[in-house]
Parts: sequence; structure tokens; C-alpha cells
Amino acid sequence: MSVLKILEERGFIKQTTHQEPLFELLEKEQVTFYVGFDPTADSLHVGHMLPVMGMAHMQRAGHRPIAILGGGTAMIGDPSGKTDMRKMLTQETIDHNAACFKKQLSRFIDFDNDRALMVNNGEWLLKLNYIDFLREIGSQFSVNRMLTAECFKSRMEKGLSFIEFNYMLLQSYDFLTLFRKYGCRLQMGGDDQWSNILYGADLIRRLEGKEAYGLTFPLLTTSSGKKMGKTEAGAVWLDPEKTSPFDFYQYWRNTEDQDVEKFLRLYTFLPMDEVRRLGALKDQEINEAKKTLAYEVTKLVHGEEEARKAEAAATAFFSGAGNQDDMPTIELPQAELAKGLTIVDLVVLAGLADSKSEARRLVIQGGISLGPEKVTEFSRVISISDFNDGKLLLKKGKKQFQVVKLS
Repeated sequence: MSVLKILEERGFIKQTTHQEPLFELLEKEQVTFYVGFDPTADSLHVGHMLPVMGMAHMQRAGHRPIAILGGGTAMIGDPSGKTDMRKMLTQETIDHNAACFKKQLSRFIDFDNDRALMVNNGEWLLKLNYIDFLREIGSQFSVNRMLTAECFKSRMEKGLSFIEFNYMLLQSYDFLTLFRKYGCRLQMGGDDQWSNILYGADLIRRLEGKEAYGLTFPLLTTSSGKKMGKTEAGAVWLDPEKTSPFDFYQYWRNTEDQDVEKFLRLYTFLPMDEVRRLGALKDQEINEAKKTLAYEVTKLVHGEEEARKAEAAATAFFSGAGNQDDMPTIELPQAELAKGLTIVDLVVLAGLADSKSEARRLVIQGGISLGPEKVTEFSRVISISDFNDGKLLLKKGKKQFQVVKLS
């Protein structure tokens, strides 16, 4: 099956330019394509996984990915889908974040022997001569036409700075540069990048007389309307120091029933027959599909060993079986108990609440338990008798917990 058919069947494609010519090109040639990543954090998150999986499918079909880090454009900020101009980053921060990204992307994409490339657009954008850039690139853009682009409309009422207005030119120049340097013919990205992708392909046609193509991925939300990778606790990161493999596993394990088949299609490499079989399960049986989804995605991101540990910890917690040593754990110096440590203090120390006021509210609402016992008084003092063999299970709701271990 052709790679476009695979991407289409699995739900990756929102829009394409010149679909039939692109289909023929991908069938006949090895195509170099690129996806851009914004290096404003030191880790990718679940929201990045859809384009990364799309890149992996493309590489498996014989095409060559370029992951372009926006080291230059990150110093300006992309107005697409934003309501405010974001802060600028230092070069040192961008370089550090880029290194973290490559390590995470290597779980999905093979960079050996130039089978995939990672480049930083700061290499060419930070060296631009402004007059030369305006003469070659700026002359190809109509301001009136640019103002009709979706990425600018939401910013017009509040005011669109000139520095942000340049972003479309710079991203288009990225596509042109990658075409000239690496023969890159296709740009892929989220559907909020559609206008930028169109302008980049058009710039290549104008200046090089060659066809270039674009493909966008859908902007996903869960069935309840939540943005992918967002939880009450914040983003779900691919870095195990930011989101533990267990919490990562639980994020997918808690998928809403109606999203299970869609997420199996998009975020695993399971054959479609198996995806459809699992997606058709109903009632209690759907939990088996959720376990498969959680295990497969955790294995991709953190490796098989961590996926097994996360699965075992979930089994230990929710059924009372398995190895409880794999549960998320914090150490508490025993001397803390002598200070009159309250349940509110412990909830904050365990990272289950960001503040004492939030912890107090959780207790009042019945959201905190010590083992099977629900705590009802926020003044409740933690004592040595609460621990069993030096361990205490602290729970927030039904799905978040920490083992507190005395040290």
C-alpha cells in the first residue's frame, strides 16, 4: 500500500496540495520532506507525537525526513493559533532544547547514515542580509494576500507586530532553503500551518520553477474537547523526568472509550486489522484495548522495559497484584513526621497539588486517600502508624497516587 494511502487510512491527513501528483511522486521517487519543531521547551510532548508518527510512516516507506528545529524562527515567534506574542529565547536555550529533541525523535526515526536529518534554521536565518532577503524573498509576497491568511486573522484585532508578520516569509524561506540544499519537495505540519506551507510551496515555484507540495495533519482533541496531551496537571511530556513512564502510561490507559480506535490508528504501528478489532470492543472489554494502547505508546517513547514496568505498576495499584516496587515513589525523611506533618503538607510534597490551598480543597472535596481510607480533615496529622513497612500509599482521586517511603 502506498504511504499516502497508509496515512489516509490511519487518519493523518487533513489537507494536501496537488494530491494526485504528490501520490505519483511518492510512488516513483524517494522524497525528502520536512516537519518543523518549535524548540521553546526542553522536551517534546504528546501533542508532537502525531507529526512524529507521520514522519516515521514516511521513513518506513523509503522517504527521507528532515526535522527542522526553529532556532531562528523561535527568536521571533509564530502567530499561528496564538493570541499573544511569545517571549524570545537565548541561543543557548535553543541549542539545549534541540539536543533534547533529537534524542527523543531517535526513538521513532533512524538518523544513521543520513537516513534522516536534523537541522536548525538558525544556521541560515541568523546570517541573513536583510536587504538581500527583501529583494529576493520579500518581493514575492503580496501584503494584501498575506492578511487573508488564517494565521494572522486572530491577531489582527489585538495588533500584529511587524516581527510576527515576518514569520510567514521566514518559514517560506526555510522551505526554499531546504529545497535548494537537500532537494526537499514536501512540507508536513499541523493544519494551523496550512497558509505558511502554501506560501512556501508557491515561493519555490516562483523562484525555482519546480513543484513543491504540502500536507497537513488534523489538530486533534479528545472526544470531550480537551487538547491532546493536556491534563489538569499540565502537559504530558516525552521526557521521563517531566512525566514519569507510569504517568505517561496512565494518560493513555485513561483514554475515553470513543477515542481508543482513533488513538490506536494514530499512535501505534499495530496492523489496521488489529486496530479495528480492538476498537470494536465494548463495555468492560474496551479496557483491554486501552491497556494495549497504553503499552504500545509507552514502549515507543520509553522502551519496552519501562512499558512493562508501567504496566506492572498499574496492575499492582488497581488490582493489588504485581510488583509494587514499580509504583511512583517519593522518599520522606522520618524526621519530618516529628514536625507535625499534615495531610495538606504531604499532598504538596508528593506533587499531587501545587499549593496548600489546592491540597486543602482536594481534602475537603473527598479527593485524597491514605490507602483505602479517605481523608476528611485537612488538619489530619501524618504519624508513623500510617505507614506499613515504612510505606504509605497516598491517592488523589482514582487515578493519581504516590508511594511515600520513609527514609
